Formats: sequence, structure tokens, C-alpha cells
Amino acid sequence: MPDRLPNPLRFVPALAILACVSAAAAAQVSPPLPSAPEPQLSSTPQFVLPAPGIPLLPLQQDGIGIKPGDTSPVGREPQDAPIVAMAPHPENSRYWLSGQANIIFQGRLPFHALYGGTNSFRNSAEYKTSLLGTVFTAARLIHSIRYSNDLILDVESAGGRGLSEALGLGGITDLDVVRNPNLGSTPYLARYQIHQVIGLTQKTTSQEPGPFALAPSVPLRRIEFRVGKMTLPDFFDVNSIGSDTHLQFMNWTVDNNGAWDYAADTRGYTVGGMAEYDDRLWSIRYGLFAMPIVANGIDLDWAFSRAHGQNAEFELRHSFIRDRKGVTRVLFYANRAHMGTYREAVEDFLNGSDTSKYGVTVPTITLHEHFSSLKYGVGYNTEQELSPNLRVFARFGWNEGQHESFAYTEVEQTVLSGADYAGTRWHRPVDKIGLAFVSNAIKRDHQNYLRLGGLGFLLGDGNLNYGRENIVESYYNWHAWRGLFYALDVQHIDNPGYNRDRGPAWVGSVRAHVDF
Repeated sequence: MPDRLPNPLRFVPALAILACVSAAAAAQVSPPLPSAPEPQLSSTPQFVLPAPGIPLLPLQQDGIGIKPGDTSPVGREPQDAPIVAMAPHPENSRYWLSGQANIIFQGRLPFHALYGGTNSFRNSAEYKTSLLGTVFTAARLIHSIRYSNDLILDVESAGGRGLSEALGLGGITDLDVVRNPNLGSTPYLARYQIHQVIGLTQKTTSQEPGPFALAPSVPLRRIEFRVGKMTLPDFFDVNSIGSDTHLQFMNWTVDNNGAWDYAADTRGYTVGGMAEYDDRLWSIRYGLFAMPIVANGIDLDWAFSRAHGQNAEFELRHSFIRDRKGVTRVLFYANRAHMGTYREAVEDFLNGSDTSKYGVTVPTITLHEHFSSLKYGVGYNTEQELSPNLRVFARFGWNEGQHESFAYTEVEQTVLSGADYAGTRWHRPVDKIGLAFVSNAIKRDHQNYLRLGGLGFLLGDGNLNYGRENIVESYYNWHAWRGLFYALDVQHIDNPGYNRDRGPAWVGSVRAHVDF
């Protein structure tokens, strides 16, 4: 059992990261998996999560609304700000074209395990590489500030694998991988959307143009509509400190709320529509989206009357500290889909009815699925600036836990806290250090299901000695030149897969990222 933090530099020299990880990915024999999408850009004005290649811009109040405070990624160098894209984007353009490439190399040391099952996080030494490339395009059809309109089309290609085929953990260690080995790395349409703004006032506020909204100014009070294919973390549960696997944390339950089983196919995308109202200090958004036909499935159920995901979020842009920036978000979701219940699967296995009917030797939740089953939950998300360089954030998530985990991951309660610190003091304002702790849990019915040998789409050790899955992640993101970034990341997982009989496990990562 490892008792100290491994040195991530053992995996690859820092000056040869990109070449090494690319070679490692090409050497893998198994067919690659596509990526779960990374959250991108919040449409709300306080903390702007930019498109790849656009730095985070702190926003300040003016007499009308909100405007950029300066052009530095951390707001400390208004002049001669570092360039963070290979090519700058033209200002006030009616068209958008950008791209990004992200390569993550992860390695794991052997760890103690009394046993393992079909869906276990393997306890042997292992390394894997994921690769993700995205092309973002958009066109602003209506140049009016009050009634702007965007057409959005993104193409994505992904490959590589996750450790243990992205199985065995509630908090998977690389957000750029998913679980289906048959999808391959063929490019696919990641997003296609119509975005419409309807202004409710002549007063305007500035926003940073990006691939999801091209207008540099929008009405202070407005309604925004989006219809098409999208990933929900682009617009819900956004956090400027913990939402970007390309420049920040990598773990699924740090970058997103693990208990939010948001509507999505295997790659993390869905089709639907959403509406959002924005005011000076607050916003509210609601969306209705298609659910997958089966848990973790690539095909969506188009019968919205029986299967759909509803999501609603309230956002308050208010700081708890004077002259600092802060945001609080409250999320609610309710999914209806062809889902099973853990308790029913366990009871029918223990009384022998499933064994006599179907010949199964373990509880099987897919034998107990019902149309229009309801799974619901809530989330809390906050971020707060403490000093010119230090920011903190936290999340809490809960869902009812009776119905099977269906779309994102197998987590029914999550508690997260973390922080990042900009490198201004050592004359590297774009560099960031991050640290986060997340504790995930599942409910009693889910525990019993796994203890008897049941399988979820992520978990299944064949047995379970339950304990909360606790994860600590830290990273250093280094701005090398223009749009080129490298990062070192370490994750410590205690009770992987909620099992005290396994772990703890250490995972080290090296990341290379390019913004075009």
C-alpha cells in the first residue's frame, strides 16, 4: 500500500509531455473512447467561464450594469496581459472559429485490495491516455444588441481510455473519458444550437464574446433561449474555479456536482431547450432535455411524455466579502426515464423470484425497470474571492437514491470544498495552483445492491464493505507560451467505489492543452 505521494514527474519529463502522451495514446491497442464534454461558458455576467483560449475576466459594476475590470486572467495586470491563445480572436466579429486539444496521461500505482469484481477500479499498476479535440464555430445572424441571435455548431473527436476503462469509482479521475468502448474516435457533432436574446431594457452590460454567445454587449435585463444539442454543464452548475477539466481539476465529482444525474447520452450530450432570465444581480434558468433509453446509453428516448430531464437553477451574484466577487447557485433536477429501483431488485433476488424466473445469481436492476420512473435531486454551488489571487468554492449535492444511477455517475450525496491561487506573486499571473476535497456517498438500498454482487454501469466489486469515497485532488497549471499549457495533477482516492476493503489509491496525471 503506498504511503506517500508519488512524484508525477516519474510519468514523463515536463519538457516532453506532449510528445510522450501522444505516443502513449497511439500505442494503445484497444479502440478509443470518446470524451465526456467539458463545461464551457456561463451565460451569466459575474464570473465568466470563457471559451478555450479566453481568460477569466473579473467583472465590475458600473452605473448601468457590469463591465470587464481589465484584460488579465486574474485581474492584476491590466496592461500587457499575457496572450493565452495561439491566435487572437477578432473583436466584435459576427463569426467565431476556435479550437482546442487536450491530452491527459494518467498513471496509477498498485494498491491494496481484498478482492475485485467486473466493474472494479483495478489495483494493479496502470497508465492510460485520453485525447480530445474540439472545433468551435458560431455565427451571429442578427447584429442588434437587443435581439441578437447566434447559430452554434461544434465538432469533436476523442480517443484514448480511462484507468480501468473508467469503472470502479464514483469520482472518475479523468473527465475527458466515458465508458463505451465501441464508439471510437470518429468525429461527431457535439453541439448544434440556436441562441436567441430578447432584451427587456435599453441599458446594456458587457460580456466576453465566446463560442456560445458572440455579442460583446447584451441588455442588462433579458431573456435568452437555446434550442438544440448541448451539454447541460455548459449552462447549469457552472463554477469558474471548478468546472474546466482543460485548465483546472480533472475529477468528475470536482468539475461537476456528482449527485446531479443530468440528462445526457454516453458522451454527455442531449437534445432539448432552455430559457434563462438575467437581471443585474441574479438569474434564473430552466431546461427540458431528452434522457437516454438505457442507463449510460448513446441513444436518446424521443418520447418526452414518458422520458425527460427537467433542470432549474437560481443564481445570485452577491459577495459575502465587501469589494470581492462571489456567486451562489441553487439547482433542482427531476428525471423521468425507464429506470429500475435498487430495493425492488434486492428484494426479488433475496426471495428467489428473479433466480427462478431469469436464472440470475446476483440482483439485477435492469429486470426491474419501469417507464416514467422519477429520480430527483438538489445541488448547491458557491464561489468566493478572498484576495486578489485566492478564490474558494464549494458544492453540495443530494438525490433520492432509490432509483438507479442513469446518466452521469453513481453518487447520491456529495460534499466538496476547494480553492485556487494565481501565480501573480511569482510573476506568472496565468499559472494556477488548485486543491479540492470531495466526499461522495450512496444510499442504503444502493449499498445493499452492490454488497450482494449487483452491477451498476460504473460500480461492482462483487462485494461491499461500505465507506464514503473521499478524494483529494491538487494541480499546478503552467502557462508555457501563448495558448500552450501544461499541468501536473495528483489525486488520492480513499475507499474507491465506496469499499473499505480496497485502496487507498494514488493517481498521477500530466496534461497538455492547446487553445487555438
